[in-house]
Order: sequence, then C-alpha cells, then structure tokens
Amino acid sequence: MDFMTAIDIGASALNAERTNMNIISMNLANVKTTRTEQGGPYRRKTTIMAAQDIDDPFSKHMKGALDRELKGVRVMHVATDSRPLKRVYEPGHPDADKDGFVAYPDINVVEEMASLMTAQRGYEANVTTIDTVKAMYTKALEISR
Repeated sequence: MDFMTAIDIGASALNAERTNMNIISMNLANVKTTRTEQGGPYRRKTTIMAAQDIDDPFSKHMKGALDRELKGVRVMHVATDSRPLKRVYEPGHPDADKDGFVAYPDINVVEEMASLMTAQRGYEANVTTIDTVKAMYTKALEISR
C-alpha cells in the first residue's frame, strides 16, 4: 500500500465519523422536540456505514496478484429509528393530546453520549493514522536525500 492510499482510507473514515458525530449531535439537540416541519415529534436518526472502494477503476486493473483489495468507509444511509415514542403526561403542554399526553422522541442521552464518544475516538484514531503516514512519508524523503 502506498502513502496516498493510506491517507485516502483514513480520510474516508474521517468523513464518515464526522457525519456520524453530526447525526448524534442532532439527536441530542432534539431530545425534547415535540413538533417538526414534517409533523409530530423528532425521530432519532442513525448512520449506516458501508465499505467503499478506494482505488479508481484504472488502478484496479493494474494491481498484481499479491495485492489486496483495499476498502475505505462511507455513510451509506441516514436511517430514521423506529423506536416507539415516549408518552409523558403533561396536560398543560401545547402538543398534548386530548388525554394530556405528549409524545417525545425516545432518545437515551447516555446511549447517545456513549455513541458520540465512540465516534470521537474513531475520528481521533484516524487522525493519528494520517499523521503517522505523513511522518513516515517525511522520513522516507529525508532518507532519500
């Protein structure tokens, strides 16, 4: 694997983790949202990630038999969670139904924070990987002088 391929793999993971952190942040920001533009309460969202080819079609044909197929990562889809809404008795709330219950999104703040920390650590690991590749590239240039 060359240096640029390693950086491309790390960059694809950085992009996917950034999107994941944005979705988690959006969930946290909308914990108490009972009314959206689409109507009804906010629905929790999750990211679905998938492997992505790093090489362009030309370089695939130029690979030798011993080369491995390298993959990066991408966000394939942002899915809406199908968890049932939480019903809380708040008769004075403007979005309460006739029985006084308000539908809130079923977002567990602890779960979201744990997911955010996991995504942050994944992001940091990929930044470290890219920094290491850059350091290796710099050392290789110094050796060649």
